[in-house]
Amino acid sequence: MALEPAAGPAKGRTLVRNIGLLLSGDLARPVLEADAILVEDGVIAAIGRDAEVRDRGPFDAVIDCHGSAVAPGLVDSHVHPVLGDWTPRQNQLGWVESFLNGGVTTMVSAGEVHSPGRPKDLVGLKAHAVFAQRSFHNLRPAGVKVLAGAPVLEKGMVEADFAELAAAGVTLLGEVGLGSVKAGYEAREMIAWARKHGIQSTIHTGGPSVPGSGYIDKDTVLEADADIIGHINGGHTSLSEAHVCELCERSSRAIEIVHNGNERVAIAAAQAARDLGVLHRVILGTDSPAGSGVQPLGILRMISLLAGLGGIAPEAAIACATGNTARIRNLDAGLIEVGRAADLLFLDRAQHSAGRDLLHSIELGDIPGIGMVMIDGAVRCGRSRNTPPAERVPELLHA
Repeated sequence: MALEPAAGPAKGRTLVRNIGLLLSGDLARPVLEADAILVEDGVIAAIGRDAEVRDRGPFDAVIDCHGSAVAPGLVDSHVHPVLGDWTPRQNQLGWVESFLNGGVTTMVSAGEVHSPGRPKDLVGLKAHAVFAQRSFHNLRPAGVKVLAGAPVLEKGMVEADFAELAAAGVTLLGEVGLGSVKAGYEAREMIAWARKHGIQSTIHTGGPSVPGSGYIDKDTVLEADADIIGHINGGHTSLSEAHVCELCERSSRAIEIVHNGNERVAIAAAQAARDLGVLHRVILGTDSPAGSGVQPLGILRMISLLAGLGGIAPEAAIACATGNTARIRNLDAGLIEVGRAADLLFLDRAQHSAGRDLLHSIELGDIPGIGMVMIDGAVRCGRSRNTPPAERVPELLHA
Protein backbone atom coordinates (compact mmCIF):
# COMPACT_ATOMS: atom_id res chain seq x y z
CA MET A 1 0.00 0.00 0.00
CA ALA A 2 1.27 3.48 -0.88
CA LEU A 3 0.81 5.15 2.49
CA GLU A 4 2.63 8.26 3.62
CA PRO A 5 2.34 10.93 6.31
CA ALA A 6 0.40 14.05 5.40
CA ALA A 7 3.47 16.24 5.02
CA GLY A 8 1.71 19.36 3.75
CA PRO A 9 1.95 21.17 0.39
CA ALA A 10 4.97 20.82 -1.86
CA LYS A 11 7.55 23.58 -1.47
CA GLY A 12 8.87 25.60 -4.37
CA ARG A 13 7.62 27.26 -7.55
CA THR A 14 6.34 25.33 -10.57
CA LEU A 15 5.35 26.81 -13.91
CA VAL A 16 2.68 24.89 -15.81
CA ARG A 17 2.75 26.11 -19.41
CA ASN A 18 1.61 25.34 -22.94
CA ILE A 19 -1.88 24.39 -21.72
CA GLY A 20 -4.17 23.73 -24.69
CA LEU A 21 -7.44 23.95 -22.71
CA LEU A 22 -7.86 25.21 -19.16
CA LEU A 23 -11.04 23.98 -17.46
CA SER A 24 -11.85 25.96 -14.32
CA GLY A 25 -14.39 23.65 -12.63
CA ASP A 26 -16.69 26.67 -12.34
CA LEU A 27 -20.08 26.27 -14.04
CA ALA A 28 -20.37 30.03 -14.53
CA ARG A 29 -17.07 30.20 -16.43
CA PRO A 30 -15.96 26.66 -17.27
CA VAL A 31 -13.18 27.52 -19.74
CA LEU A 32 -10.47 30.04 -18.88
CA GLU A 33 -8.67 32.17 -21.47
CA ALA A 34 -5.25 31.25 -20.18
CA ASP A 35 -2.47 28.81 -21.00
CA ALA A 36 -0.22 28.96 -17.92
CA ILE A 37 -0.44 28.46 -14.15
CA LEU A 38 2.07 29.36 -11.47
CA VAL A 39 2.08 27.03 -8.47
CA GLU A 40 3.79 28.34 -5.34
CA ASP A 41 4.20 26.17 -2.25
CA GLY A 42 1.33 23.93 -3.30
CA VAL A 43 -1.12 26.74 -4.05
CA ILE A 44 -2.22 28.32 -7.33
CA ALA A 45 -0.48 31.70 -7.32
CA ALA A 46 -1.22 33.00 -10.82
CA ILE A 47 -3.24 32.13 -13.93
CA GLY A 48 -2.71 33.81 -17.27
CA ARG A 49 -0.90 33.90 -20.56
CA ASP A 50 2.43 32.12 -20.81
CA ALA A 51 4.55 35.24 -21.37
CA GLU A 52 3.19 37.12 -18.37
CA VAL A 53 3.34 34.15 -16.01
CA ARG A 54 6.83 33.19 -17.21
CA ASP A 55 8.05 36.67 -16.33
CA ARG A 56 7.44 35.78 -12.67
CA GLY A 57 10.34 33.31 -12.64
CA PRO A 58 12.66 31.79 -11.62
CA PHE A 59 11.04 28.38 -11.14
CA ASP A 60 12.09 25.19 -9.45
CA ALA A 61 10.31 23.11 -12.10
CA VAL A 62 8.41 23.54 -15.34
CA ILE A 63 5.63 21.30 -16.65
CA ASP A 64 5.16 21.55 -20.41
CA CYS A 65 1.64 20.38 -21.22
CA HIS A 66 2.38 20.12 -24.95
CA GLY A 67 -1.13 21.38 -25.70
CA SER A 68 -3.01 18.98 -23.45
CA ALA A 69 -5.76 20.14 -21.09
CA VAL A 70 -5.66 20.94 -17.38
CA ALA A 71 -8.65 20.64 -15.02
CA PRO A 72 -9.08 20.59 -11.26
CA GLY A 73 -8.46 17.23 -9.65
CA LEU A 74 -11.67 15.21 -9.46
CA VAL A 75 -13.57 14.94 -6.18
CA ASP A 76 -15.38 11.71 -5.30
CA SER A 77 -18.21 12.87 -3.06
CA HIS A 78 -19.24 9.40 -1.88
CA VAL A 79 -16.79 6.70 -0.78
CA HIS A 80 -16.73 4.18 2.06
CA PRO A 81 -13.13 3.95 3.33
CA VAL A 82 -12.05 1.83 6.26
CA LEU A 83 -8.34 2.05 7.02
CA GLY A 84 -5.41 3.10 4.89
CA ASP A 85 -5.67 1.81 1.34
CA TRP A 86 -7.56 -1.41 2.13
CA THR A 87 -11.22 -2.26 1.66
CA PRO A 88 -12.66 -5.31 3.37
CA ARG A 89 -15.76 -5.09 1.14
CA GLN A 90 -13.67 -6.46 -1.74
CA ASN A 91 -10.63 -7.57 0.30
CA GLN A 92 -8.57 -5.31 -1.93
CA LEU A 93 -5.40 -3.33 -1.36
CA GLY A 94 -4.44 -0.14 -3.17
CA TRP A 95 -7.91 0.99 -4.18
CA VAL A 96 -7.34 4.67 -3.33
CA GLU A 97 -4.08 4.76 -5.28
CA SER A 98 -5.97 3.24 -8.20
CA PHE A 99 -8.52 6.07 -8.01
CA LEU A 100 -5.62 8.53 -8.18
CA ASN A 101 -4.89 6.99 -11.58
CA GLY A 102 -8.50 7.85 -12.42
CA GLY A 103 -7.90 11.54 -11.69
CA VAL A 104 -9.38 11.61 -8.16
CA THR A 105 -7.44 13.85 -5.77
CA THR A 106 -10.02 14.17 -2.96
CA MET A 107 -12.50 11.65 -1.51
CA VAL A 108 -15.31 12.31 0.95
CA SER A 109 -16.55 9.54 3.22
CA ALA A 110 -20.24 8.76 3.45
CA GLY A 111 -19.56 6.53 6.44
CA GLU A 112 -17.01 3.89 7.38
CA VAL A 113 -19.78 1.30 7.36
CA HIS A 114 -17.67 -1.57 6.02
CA SER A 115 -15.38 -1.58 9.06
CA PRO A 116 -15.46 -5.11 10.50
CA GLY A 117 -17.40 -5.09 13.77
CA ARG A 118 -18.42 -1.43 13.34
CA PRO A 119 -19.50 -0.26 16.82
CA LYS A 120 -23.09 0.93 17.15
CA ASP A 121 -23.14 1.87 20.82
CA LEU A 122 -22.70 5.60 21.33
CA VAL A 123 -19.28 5.44 22.97
CA GLY A 124 -17.91 3.14 20.28
CA LEU A 125 -19.62 5.04 17.48
CA LYS A 126 -17.99 8.33 18.47
CA ALA A 127 -14.62 6.73 19.08
CA HIS A 128 -14.72 5.05 15.68
CA ALA A 129 -15.57 8.33 13.93
CA VAL A 130 -12.75 10.22 15.63
CA PHE A 131 -10.33 7.37 14.89
CA ALA A 132 -11.23 7.43 11.17
CA GLN A 133 -11.01 11.23 10.99
CA ARG A 134 -7.60 11.27 12.67
CA SER A 135 -6.22 8.34 10.67
CA PHE A 136 -6.93 9.81 7.25
CA HIS A 137 -5.97 13.30 8.37
CA ASN A 138 -2.55 12.02 9.40
CA LEU A 139 -1.92 9.54 6.60
CA ARG A 140 -2.72 9.93 2.88
CA PRO A 141 -3.00 6.88 0.64
CA ALA A 142 -0.86 7.73 -2.42
CA GLY A 143 -1.18 11.40 -1.43
CA VAL A 144 -4.97 11.44 -1.99
CA LYS A 145 -6.96 13.60 0.45
CA VAL A 146 -9.51 11.34 2.15
CA LEU A 147 -11.97 13.21 4.37
CA ALA A 148 -13.20 10.55 6.74
CA GLY A 149 -14.81 10.11 10.15
CA ALA A 150 -18.50 10.08 9.22
CA PRO A 151 -20.55 8.44 11.99
CA VAL A 152 -23.86 6.79 11.15
CA LEU A 153 -26.85 7.99 13.18
CA GLU A 154 -28.04 5.60 15.86
CA LYS A 155 -30.98 5.88 18.22
CA GLY A 156 -30.22 7.55 21.52
CA MET A 157 -27.92 10.27 20.19
CA VAL A 158 -28.47 13.70 21.72
CA GLU A 159 -27.18 17.15 20.85
CA ALA A 160 -24.22 16.82 23.22
CA ASP A 161 -22.94 13.90 21.14
CA PHE A 162 -22.74 16.10 18.04
CA ALA A 163 -21.06 18.87 19.99
CA GLU A 164 -18.49 16.36 21.25
CA LEU A 165 -17.86 15.00 17.75
CA ALA A 166 -17.46 18.48 16.29
CA ALA A 167 -15.03 19.49 19.03
CA ALA A 168 -12.95 16.44 18.14
CA GLY A 169 -12.73 17.47 14.49
CA VAL A 170 -15.55 15.41 12.94
CA THR A 171 -17.25 17.36 10.12
CA LEU A 172 -19.34 14.71 8.36
CA LEU A 173 -22.27 12.41 9.04
CA GLY A 174 -22.46 9.02 7.40
CA GLU A 175 -25.50 8.21 5.31
CA VAL A 176 -28.66 8.67 7.32
CA GLY A 177 -30.60 5.43 7.07
CA LEU A 178 -27.65 3.04 7.32
CA GLY A 179 -28.08 2.89 11.09
CA SER A 180 -31.07 2.52 13.38
CA VAL A 181 -32.38 6.05 12.68
CA LYS A 182 -34.62 5.81 9.62
CA ALA A 183 -37.72 7.88 10.36
CA GLY A 184 -37.75 11.32 8.78
CA TYR A 185 -38.80 13.23 11.90
CA GLU A 186 -36.16 11.54 14.05
CA ALA A 187 -33.41 12.12 11.49
CA ARG A 188 -34.45 15.75 11.01
CA GLU A 189 -33.84 16.58 14.69
CA MET A 190 -30.40 14.95 14.69
CA ILE A 191 -29.44 16.54 11.37
CA ALA A 192 -30.36 19.94 12.80
CA TRP A 193 -28.10 19.30 15.79
CA ALA A 194 -25.29 18.24 13.47
CA ARG A 195 -25.74 21.32 11.29
CA LYS A 196 -25.73 23.57 14.35
CA HIS A 197 -22.28 22.23 15.23
CA GLY A 198 -20.86 22.45 11.69
CA ILE A 199 -21.29 18.80 10.71
CA GLN A 200 -22.54 18.17 7.17
CA SER A 201 -25.11 15.44 6.58
CA THR A 202 -25.92 13.02 3.76
CA ILE A 203 -29.02 10.84 3.52
CA HIS A 204 -29.27 7.42 1.91
CA THR A 205 -31.83 7.40 -0.92
CA GLY A 206 -33.61 4.38 -2.37
CA GLY A 207 -33.44 0.70 -1.46
CA PRO A 208 -31.20 -0.95 1.15
CA SER A 209 -27.55 -1.57 0.28
CA VAL A 210 -25.84 -3.09 3.34
CA PRO A 211 -27.19 -5.11 6.27
CA GLY A 212 -28.98 -2.74 8.64
CA SER A 213 -29.87 -0.18 6.00
CA GLY A 214 -33.43 0.40 4.91
CA TYR A 215 -35.61 1.84 2.19
CA ILE A 216 -35.58 5.64 2.22
CA ASP A 217 -38.37 7.15 0.11
CA LYS A 218 -38.81 10.69 -1.19
CA ASP A 219 -41.01 11.77 1.71
CA THR A 220 -38.39 10.69 4.25
CA VAL A 221 -35.69 12.54 2.29
CA LEU A 222 -37.79 15.73 2.25
CA GLU A 223 -38.71 15.45 5.92
CA ALA A 224 -35.17 14.73 7.11
CA ASP A 225 -33.77 17.65 5.05
CA ALA A 226 -30.14 16.47 5.02
CA ASP A 227 -27.55 18.71 3.39
CA ILE A 228 -26.91 16.21 0.59
CA ILE A 229 -29.37 13.84 -1.06
CA GLY A 230 -26.98 10.91 -1.20
CA HIS A 231 -26.94 8.76 -4.35
CA ILE A 232 -30.24 10.19 -5.58
CA ASN A 233 -30.09 7.60 -8.36
CA GLY A 234 -29.94 4.76 -5.86
CA GLY A 235 -27.20 2.80 -4.28
CA HIS A 236 -28.07 0.48 -5.97
CA THR A 237 -31.90 0.42 -6.24
CA SER A 238 -33.34 3.79 -7.17
CA LEU A 239 -36.58 5.56 -6.45
CA SER A 240 -38.77 6.08 -9.49
CA GLU A 241 -37.72 8.72 -11.99
CA ALA A 242 -40.79 10.75 -11.09
CA HIS A 243 -39.89 10.78 -7.39
CA VAL A 244 -36.23 11.60 -8.12
CA CYS A 245 -37.23 14.53 -10.31
CA GLU A 246 -39.65 15.65 -7.58
CA LEU A 247 -36.76 15.68 -5.09
CA CYS A 248 -34.71 17.82 -7.49
CA GLU A 249 -37.58 20.31 -7.64
CA ARG A 250 -38.86 20.36 -4.06
CA SER A 251 -35.58 20.15 -2.16
CA SER A 252 -32.95 22.88 -2.18
CA ARG A 253 -30.19 20.49 -1.09
CA ALA A 254 -27.27 19.03 -3.04
CA ILE A 255 -28.12 16.37 -5.62
CA GLU A 256 -25.56 13.58 -5.51
CA ILE A 257 -25.38 11.23 -8.49
CA VAL A 258 -23.21 8.11 -8.21
CA HIS A 259 -21.61 5.52 -10.42
CA ASN A 260 -22.94 2.55 -8.42
CA GLY A 261 -26.55 3.46 -9.00
CA ASN A 262 -29.23 3.44 -11.68
CA GLU A 263 -27.69 5.01 -14.79
CA ARG A 264 -31.01 5.84 -16.41
CA VAL A 265 -32.12 7.70 -13.31
CA ALA A 266 -28.69 9.38 -13.08
CA ILE A 267 -29.32 10.95 -16.48
CA ALA A 268 -32.89 11.91 -15.52
CA ALA A 269 -31.69 13.62 -12.33
CA ALA A 270 -28.97 15.59 -14.14
CA GLN A 271 -31.39 16.67 -16.85
CA ALA A 272 -34.01 17.67 -14.27
CA ALA A 273 -31.43 19.79 -12.45
CA ARG A 274 -30.31 21.38 -15.71
CA ASP A 275 -33.88 22.16 -16.77
CA LEU A 276 -34.68 23.61 -13.33
CA GLY A 277 -31.60 25.83 -13.55
CA VAL A 278 -29.95 24.17 -10.53
CA LEU A 279 -27.10 22.23 -12.14
CA HIS A 280 -24.82 23.89 -9.57
CA ARG A 281 -26.38 21.56 -6.98
CA VAL A 282 -25.27 18.39 -8.80
CA ILE A 283 -22.22 16.58 -7.42
CA LEU A 284 -20.74 13.22 -8.38
CA GLY A 285 -19.54 10.20 -6.44
CA THR A 286 -18.91 6.52 -6.97
CA ASP A 287 -20.49 5.00 -3.82
CA SER A 288 -17.60 2.59 -3.65
CA PRO A 289 -16.10 0.29 -2.58
CA ALA A 290 -19.33 -1.64 -2.83
CA GLY A 291 -20.74 -5.01 -3.70
CA SER A 292 -20.17 -4.22 -7.37
CA GLY A 293 -16.50 -3.60 -6.71
CA VAL A 294 -14.01 -0.76 -6.91
CA GLN A 295 -14.25 1.64 -9.86
CA PRO A 296 -11.03 3.66 -10.31
CA LEU A 297 -12.50 5.38 -13.38
CA GLY A 298 -15.95 5.83 -11.83
CA ILE A 299 -15.94 9.64 -11.78
CA LEU A 300 -14.58 9.83 -15.34
CA ARG A 301 -17.27 7.37 -16.41
CA MET A 302 -19.97 9.51 -14.78
CA ILE A 303 -18.68 12.58 -16.62
CA SER A 304 -18.80 10.72 -19.93
CA LEU A 305 -22.23 9.27 -19.13
CA LEU A 306 -23.80 12.66 -18.38
CA ALA A 307 -22.17 14.25 -21.43
CA GLY A 308 -22.51 11.34 -23.84
CA LEU A 309 -26.07 10.24 -23.06
CA GLY A 310 -27.45 13.00 -20.84
CA GLY A 311 -26.83 16.00 -23.04
CA ILE A 312 -24.91 17.80 -20.31
CA ALA A 313 -22.09 19.91 -21.76
CA PRO A 314 -18.80 18.09 -21.04
CA GLU A 315 -17.25 21.13 -19.35
CA ALA A 316 -20.35 21.34 -17.13
CA ALA A 317 -20.15 17.63 -16.30
CA ILE A 318 -16.52 18.17 -15.24
CA ALA A 319 -17.64 21.08 -13.04
CA CYS A 320 -20.12 18.74 -11.33
CA ALA A 321 -17.17 16.52 -10.38
CA THR A 322 -14.93 19.39 -9.25
CA GLY A 323 -16.09 22.93 -8.47
CA ASN A 324 -19.67 22.04 -7.53
CA THR A 325 -18.46 19.49 -5.01
CA ALA A 326 -15.74 21.80 -3.71
CA ARG A 327 -18.23 24.55 -2.94
CA ILE A 328 -20.85 22.26 -1.41
CA ARG A 329 -18.23 20.33 0.59
CA ASN A 330 -16.26 23.46 1.57
CA LEU A 331 -13.00 22.25 0.02
CA ASP A 332 -10.06 24.46 -0.89
CA ALA A 333 -9.43 22.47 -4.09
CA GLY A 334 -11.78 21.67 -7.00
CA LEU A 335 -11.43 25.01 -8.81
CA ILE A 336 -8.68 26.57 -10.89
CA GLU A 337 -8.41 29.92 -9.19
CA VAL A 338 -5.75 31.85 -7.32
CA GLY A 339 -5.47 30.82 -3.68
CA ARG A 340 -6.82 27.30 -4.16
CA ALA A 341 -4.80 24.15 -3.57
CA ALA A 342 -2.91 23.11 -6.69
CA ASP A 343 -4.74 19.82 -7.22
CA LEU A 344 -4.49 19.55 -11.00
CA LEU A 345 -5.52 16.93 -13.53
CA PHE A 346 -3.65 16.82 -16.85
CA LEU A 347 -5.73 15.08 -19.52
CA ASP A 348 -6.38 14.85 -23.22
CA ARG A 349 -8.44 13.03 -25.80
CA ALA A 350 -7.73 9.31 -25.69
CA GLN A 351 -5.68 8.03 -28.58
CA HIS A 352 -7.85 7.07 -31.59
CA SER A 353 -11.00 8.64 -30.15
CA ALA A 354 -13.51 9.70 -32.79
CA GLY A 355 -13.80 13.08 -31.05
CA ARG A 356 -12.22 16.15 -32.61
CA ASP A 357 -10.75 17.22 -29.27
CA LEU A 358 -11.00 16.45 -25.57
CA LEU A 359 -14.45 17.94 -24.98
CA HIS A 360 -15.92 16.46 -28.17
CA SER A 361 -14.56 13.02 -27.26
CA ILE A 362 -16.26 13.22 -23.85
CA GLU A 363 -19.46 14.37 -25.57
CA LEU A 364 -19.25 11.20 -27.67
CA GLY A 365 -19.01 9.15 -24.48
CA ASP A 366 -15.29 8.39 -24.50
CA ILE A 367 -13.19 8.41 -21.34
CA PRO A 368 -10.24 10.81 -21.62
CA GLY A 369 -6.65 9.78 -21.10
CA ILE A 370 -4.78 11.06 -18.04
CA GLY A 371 -1.17 12.14 -18.47
CA MET A 372 -0.39 13.43 -14.97
CA VAL A 373 -2.00 14.18 -11.59
CA MET A 374 -0.81 16.82 -9.11
CA ILE A 375 -1.90 17.19 -5.47
CA ASP A 376 -0.90 20.23 -3.42
CA GLY A 377 1.70 21.11 -6.03
CA ALA A 378 3.37 17.68 -6.03
CA VAL A 379 3.17 15.36 -9.04
CA ARG A 380 1.59 12.17 -7.71
CA CYS A 381 1.44 10.10 -10.88
CA GLY A 382 2.38 10.36 -14.53
CA ARG A 383 0.53 8.67 -17.37
CA SER A 384 -2.34 6.75 -15.84
CA ARG A 385 -2.15 2.98 -15.83
CA ASN A 386 -5.97 2.78 -15.86
CA THR A 387 -7.17 5.19 -18.55
CA PRO A 388 -6.58 4.75 -22.27
CA PRO A 389 -3.37 6.54 -23.32
CA ALA A 390 -3.75 10.29 -23.73
CA GLU A 391 -2.94 11.73 -27.14
CA ARG A 392 -0.64 14.34 -25.60
CA VAL A 393 1.18 13.91 -22.30
CA PRO A 394 2.75 16.67 -20.15
CA GLU A 395 6.46 16.64 -19.45
CA LEU A 396 8.05 17.54 -16.13
CA LEU A 397 11.23 19.55 -16.59
CA HIS A 398 13.57 20.74 -13.86
CA ALA A 399 14.47 24.39 -14.30
